[in-house]
Amino acid sequence: MKYTFPRRALHIAPFLFLGLLGAMPAAAQVRQEYLLDTNWKFKKGDTPEAATPGFKDASWQTVRVPHDWAIYGPFDGRNDLQEVKIEQNNEKAATLKAGRTGGLPFIGTGWYRRKLAVPGFGAGKRAVLLFDGAMSNARVFVNGKEVGNWPYGYNSFSFDITSFLQPGDNNTLAVRLQNQAEASRWYPGAGLYRNVHLIVTDDVHIPVWGSYLTTPEINAEFGKVNLRTKVQTPAGATQPLRLQTEIRDAAGQVLATTSTPLAATDNREFQQELIVKTPRLWSPETPVLYTAHSKLYAGEQLKDEYSTRFGFRSFKFEAGKGFSLNGQARKFKGVCNHHDLGPLGTAINTAALRRQLVLLKDMGCDAIRTSHNMPAPELVDLCDEMGFMLMVESFDEWKTPKVKNGYSQYFDQWAEKDLVNMVHRDRNHPSVIMWSIGNEVPDQSAPGGNKIAKRLQDIVHREDPTRPVTVGMDRIDAAINNNFASVLDIAGFNYKPARYEQANDKLPQGFILGTETASTVSSRGIYEFPVVGAKQKKYPNQQSSSYDLEVCNWSQTPDEEFVKQDDLPFVIGEFVWTGFDYLGEPTPYDENWPSHSSYFGILDLAGLPKDRFYLYRSRWNTAAPTLHLLPHWTWPGREGQTTPVFCYTNYPSAELFVNGKSMGRQTKSPSASPQTRYRLMWNDVKYEPGTIKVVAYDAQGKEAATEEVRTAGKPDHITLTADRTTLTANGQDLAFVTARVEDAQGNLCPTAANKLQFAVSGAGRFRAVANGDATSLELFHEPKMKAFQGMLVAVVETTDKAGDVQLKVSSKGLKSGVLRLKSQGVASR
Repeated sequence: MKYTFPRRALHIAPFLFLGLLGAMPAAAQVRQEYLLDTNWKFKKGDTPEAATPGFKDASWQTVRVPHDWAIYGPFDGRNDLQEVKIEQNNEKAATLKAGRTGGLPFIGTGWYRRKLAVPGFGAGKRAVLLFDGAMSNARVFVNGKEVGNWPYGYNSFSFDITSFLQPGDNNTLAVRLQNQAEASRWYPGAGLYRNVHLIVTDDVHIPVWGSYLTTPEINAEFGKVNLRTKVQTPAGATQPLRLQTEIRDAAGQVLATTSTPLAATDNREFQQELIVKTPRLWSPETPVLYTAHSKLYAGEQLKDEYSTRFGFRSFKFEAGKGFSLNGQARKFKGVCNHHDLGPLGTAINTAALRRQLVLLKDMGCDAIRTSHNMPAPELVDLCDEMGFMLMVESFDEWKTPKVKNGYSQYFDQWAEKDLVNMVHRDRNHPSVIMWSIGNEVPDQSAPGGNKIAKRLQDIVHREDPTRPVTVGMDRIDAAINNNFASVLDIAGFNYKPARYEQANDKLPQGFILGTETASTVSSRGIYEFPVVGAKQKKYPNQQSSSYDLEVCNWSQTPDEEFVKQDDLPFVIGEFVWTGFDYLGEPTPYDENWPSHSSYFGILDLAGLPKDRFYLYRSRWNTAAPTLHLLPHWTWPGREGQTTPVFCYTNYPSAELFVNGKSMGRQTKSPSASPQTRYRLMWNDVKYEPGTIKVVAYDAQGKEAATEEVRTAGKPDHITLTADRTTLTANGQDLAFVTARVEDAQGNLCPTAANKLQFAVSGAGRFRAVANGDATSLELFHEPKMKAFQGMLVAVVETTDKAGDVQLKVSSKGLKSGVLRLKSQGVASR
């Protein structure tokens, strides 16, 4: 079986990020788009009269959207306390789970209100509200009348509000949101946590997500572009229309143009074909983008303008061969990510997303699965720009529930609508390689589950025939025996590396994908002894060991998956659970409050790399050397006791020295356990204070690199390092500042738990802080927190004014750390 999917593109409208009370767009612009981010009033609790225009909201909190009302806490184990048997975790009986959804107060109703000025609106105009996502059960009111509702909190949706608007600027927008108890398996967030847009057009216009661009033929000489563009006109009105489109490269150079009349037989959809000579191809290594810029005319009058960003690339899924991109075979080096941003909660922020992607790119990651729901559009845009392949996922439930009030209650009425919106919004993105219609749905083993899978897949194929569809399947026997897996374009399995060969033998596709892999658990900087592999291991400190040998009863170490990925050509890659720790699902401590965030992440909740980061980097990042030693070497009281030392490196061999004495040279070998193939391990080292040093050797046996870890002295000072030192003065740009507690010689104090205080002055403000400790109940938004294993991350936000920003981090008994940043004005258009 062979699937060939040509490249396509994405609709990105040219947003003007203007406040509604700010500057007006130029008169020549026929399409006016505004970000509704400021001047919102918010109150938690149900206030039905808040929909009415005359309602007095002066006492309500003034907030900026995106906004997550629940991230401010406080943490409480009684928030969404769930008594449940998690079948996916092989549980036999229901138990009380306090931190399953993060222990944050997201349950309940909240209202948002704001005045809605609509510049340029009048006769012959249309106005549309576009919500990138709203958590959840959104009901939208304009001037007291309900314009529409959308239950699923993760999806994007829009409403035409033209008939609800009144002349002038005295309009009122109100949004009611409601989160139910037992509606999620992780922290979902709460509120208008993604952006809200107002779009004003002529009544003859291109609608939201109105373009559909494919590149059906690509070769060294040319790339063919097919562009379908919908148009909407007043009811019953017909008139001659023309669409003029030009394709530009990233530098703005025009590469191709065409002008097309709207044929009477086209059902209000333009069909255009353009040719770009010698196209540059999109890939994770070369994320080259183009833009199709279209102008809609009625006669000589410009009615609308619309931009579609896209990339040229092609891919294949072939039986026995696997996956190839632009003719080059490769395997997905992917991670699964939930949507929260750690201490920022679910409120979307481009700077925070970009930081995550920079870290993943350094690890060698080239793909992301948006687990288990539609992502924010900002993530998809960044993946286009930075070079990540995406599996865009829709649902965690179908008809059979996993939680009491999950998506199953909406499935029959809303599943098709949600899939259509998902596909229409993202089908033009070059980063999107495949769609996932579900994750570990119990319908795998339900009668007729295969028919549901086929129906959902058919909907996606109808809206986008160019990409394959998968499901993350965990019930492998049922999925195979019930013809569930065979229906799908791609058979995706969660945590089944030992059965890849069996599944491939029985299924027709000829390739297998690890849609969810490993689920190794660890806490950054925590090491437990003795060092042995374990499943579902628990400790009194409610942490997991960072020797990366501890897993859940249904999961594996990274190395067990690596073996299958390397040895089986029909396995097309993996998506590790997870790239980052996330709020909720504190396995294996689901029943042990105050654990409230996951241990699965390759990076912790603060975005600090765990040791496992370097294990993946040593395998995935082939462009840079990796040499990493663990554990730390500050163990008072362990003198003379066995303290194994591991080295994660992409060099084939290395020699370890303890205080100058050789512990021998180790070479990676596939002959024993999976670990010996991917790690260098000295299991019999006895601890003595001082220095451990590793010398790595290349394939020719020559010394290539060294790494040292020293025993730390007492804490002396705080060192600060920012991910970025030059920011944009837009009121939402962020710098993530790592604070380290170090001794006088600059060594990390690896067990330091000093309480740190944060003070920001100048053209910035303190935004949040996180230390990566899943058991910490300290609030993210307060400017103080204990270091965890010697480190934490503070987040500094810009204001709307340019200037210098200073962060001072202090702690009793330590020399303070001071860091200066620069906030620059927003570039004028």
